[in-house]
Amino acid sequence: MAHIKVADGIPGIRSLALFRPETGQPLYALAEVLLRGPSPLTTAERELIAAFVSYRNNCMFCYQSHAAVARRLYGAAEYLVSEVVNDLSNASISDKFKSLLRIAGKVQISGSAVSPEDIAAAKRLGAGDREIHDTVLIASVFSMFNRYVDGLASFTPTDKAVYDEMGKKMERGYLLRSESPEQKN
Repeated sequence: MAHIKVADGIPGIRSLALFRPETGQPLYALAEVLLRGPSPLTTAERELIAAFVSYRNNCMFCYQSHAAVARRLYGAAEYLVSEVVNDLSNASISDKFKSLLRIAGKVQISGSAVSPEDIAAAKRLGAGDREIHDTVLIASVFSMFNRYVDGLASFTPTDKAVYDEMGKKMERGYLLRSESPEQKN
């Protein structure tokens, strides 16, 4: 049960954004820019960064929902999501993307945990400034989102099918709109 009075049955950050749309709208707009806007990182990679950071923060709502989107975007390679969260070092992704995820993991702990050596390693593997920037910003924003959702004890579904359905909707982007019960995220 949420720590504040939000609409029943609307999960995660959506219930909080609907509780206070004047703050929810800019948060959703930020998610849209970060996860769907132009970037040298693919949409799947950006969703995986969000899922990875959320997993490390133990925010099950954000992890499950963004992992569902990442799985859809990776298609036949959906197994990458589990590989990354379970064993990043041996995941079947490029060394460059591993270095970016390591940076995201450090940001999840503390922004100051990112060292010049982490950045140099990513650059040696071909990461550009924009990829590093977007990785750090996504990791930072999702750490905040995770704390927002968990700090107010927002409703977190346990049924995988609910997240699969969310993944379908979130794949199209991030929009905050008023909802009736049949429109739930």
